[in-house]
Amino acid sequence: MAKGKQTPRQKMINLMYLVFIAMLAMQIDQEILRSYSDTNDSLYKSRVLTQNNNENIFEKTLKQKSETVPDTYLSRYQDYLALKEKIDALVNSIDTNKNDIKLAAGFNSQEKDITNNYPALNNTEASSKYFFTNAEETKPSQKATALIQAMNNVKAYINEKFGSDPTLKELINIANSSLDTNKKKDNRGWIQYKFYNQPLIASLSNLEIIQAEARNLQSNALILMLQEKVDATIKFNQYEALVSAPTDVQAGQPAQAVVMLANYSNSNKIQINGVDRQENGKGFKTLPTGSIGKQTFSGNIFLTDASGKQTAFPFTHTYNVISGPQLVKMQTGAILTADKMNVLYRGLPNPMSGNILGADNSQLSLSGSGVNISGNSGKWLVTPTSGTSVTLTLSGRGPRGESISQQFTYRVKGLPAPQGQIRGKGDVAMPATSVANQRVEADIPGFEFPITINVTGFKFRVPGRAGVYVKGNSLSEVSGLTRNLRPGDNAVVYDIEAVATGIGDQRLKNISNVTIQIL
Repeated sequence: MAKGKQTPRQKMINLMYLVFIAMLAMQIDQEILRSYSDTNDSLYKSRVLTQNNNENIFEKTLKQKSETVPDTYLSRYQDYLALKEKIDALVNSIDTNKNDIKLAAGFNSQEKDITNNYPALNNTEASSKYFFTNAEETKPSQKATALIQAMNNVKAYINEKFGSDPTLKELINIANSSLDTNKKKDNRGWIQYKFYNQPLIASLSNLEIIQAEARNLQSNALILMLQEKVDATIKFNQYEALVSAPTDVQAGQPAQAVVMLANYSNSNKIQINGVDRQENGKGFKTLPTGSIGKQTFSGNIFLTDASGKQTAFPFTHTYNVISGPQLVKMQTGAILTADKMNVLYRGLPNPMSGNILGADNSQLSLSGSGVNISGNSGKWLVTPTSGTSVTLTLSGRGPRGESISQQFTYRVKGLPAPQGQIRGKGDVAMPATSVANQRVEADIPGFEFPITINVTGFKFRVPGRAGVYVKGNSLSEVSGLTRNLRPGDNAVVYDIEAVATGIGDQRLKNISNVTIQIL
């Protein structure tokens, strides 16, 4: 500007110039705030999308796998639920932080034009007073300490729970990086450079970033858990080479053996040698039958796990080659199989079949201690009465009249516990208006024996009310309790009473509860 004495016109021009510069600076500040606000909106929308994907896609997939393959996925699903609880606590506490700071800064949440909230968004006192005692930079407040603790809780859980799992190393690295509250900038602590003397809009953005990173961490956990378990579907806990082949074959006649690894898998990571060909995870071998007598073949099953390590599982099978059908009668060896499953159930008549090669089945007998046996001609009903195992002896006479017998040992188990059900499920969801139309049932899923279970009474409980006893199996009597249920409420059917037919003199074990989620 000109020096010395200025004319009134020059003074007016200078004043207008200063006003113009001030207005330009204010406009730049407002545009920066608008950019911050747009970024905040994008972060929020991205976080909500990630959260929806977590809950509606990945989480449901992991839950379904935990139900269908519990040995593989149940523990992972339980670990994930604990992690989700800590992440939800962090995200929800930050929502409270944001609302409190907005209120302290005088932010009007109903105002759509950001320029009208300019003073509030540019306010640096709100976050300083909120996160620092008396707005002193060296004295983080209880709110700041609680925020840091919530972030550390998530990080500590991930390191403790998954630290020994090499397949989740990436998850641990992400958690340690995105939730690191120990890093410094310009010799200032994390809480200081993030929130001290920061405009409201910057503080809100920093808080939104933490929420977004927490939800992304949750998403990464789900994806890595699912991906690791896809590889783990061939990482069996127990291994056994399985050969299915006849033990007696006729000379000159075709015979074939099937070789596989139990549990069966058709993965291309399983390779079998010692066989003629491999198809769909199975090895096939044509057995040599040119020489009479005992024959043997062997090989290896190679399994390549997710880390690329290959493990060999050897197998050997022995079979007999005999000269023709007339000598089959001279072979000895007994066969006894349980028709329903590989255990016998205490107090139930278990169907069993048996035969002795070359013997007259009509003359076979079956005996054992601790059991009641009825039947003949190779078909029996065996009812264990006590103990945890039973040894049965199958006896008969060979083609030359010689006595033949062989013992077989079976495990003895009690009747499985029934499951309480509504609509065939132990956990159901329905509107409150539908509850009174339901009936309580009980069943033993997958149980092969013909038993019938009739529910005679139960207790019913809704949130905020004491449980009531209902006689019979209908929920119509509790319609008054269900009328005021709201979506998200859970009602429980428990202490289910029932009588069963087809189980002899046994008593039913405790029947599991039924949970009704209100839609």
